[in-house]
Amino acid sequence: MDSIGNIPIYISLLNQYPPKRQLYIILREMIIALVVIILFFFLGELLLDLLDIKKDAVQMAGGVILFLIAIKMIFPQAKEVTSEELSEEPFIVPLAIPLIAGPSILATIIVYSHQTTNSSILLTSLFIAWALSLMILLVSPFLQRLLGKRGIKACEKLMGLILTLISVEMLLKGVSLFIARQ
Repeated sequence: MDSIGNIPIYISLLNQYPPKRQLYIILREMIIALVVIILFFFLGELLLDLLDIKKDAVQMAGGVILFLIAIKMIFPQAKEVTSEELSEEPFIVPLAIPLIAGPSILATIIVYSHQTTNSSILLTSLFIAWALSLMILLVSPFLQRLLGKRGIKACEKLMGLILTLISVEMLLKGVSLFIARQ
């Protein structure tokens, strides 16, 4: 959940709405993202079994996806928002999915949901991360004024570096699981 990296996107998509409506949209989209993440927490392994996908493949794919997202955070490309995208209020896409509940967090949740013996720790961590992301996005207009464009970009690049390290670790763990399975 890269809430700091998502601040510019949220601001650009929501700046045409009054502040109260912005808060409502952010809260709604964050709740939708949380529901999707929790569904993947409880039903992700069942989905993998139905599709006959092994955990090592999910671990490697999640690492690759997270790596690509991290690279885009470190080396961003300018994206223009079209007038069609601005014509109606964003709903689910792109704010909830994929910006908050994206492929990397869903893959991570599937992988870690059954690796831990105490799933309540993972669920608690998930709720804490979600709550922190919600708070950051709710104060995003203030953060943007406080940090400025350069500060937001610096935070995004730092988060990209951290995500790069996590993604490489996920990929290496997936490869080792694959080798152990052979």
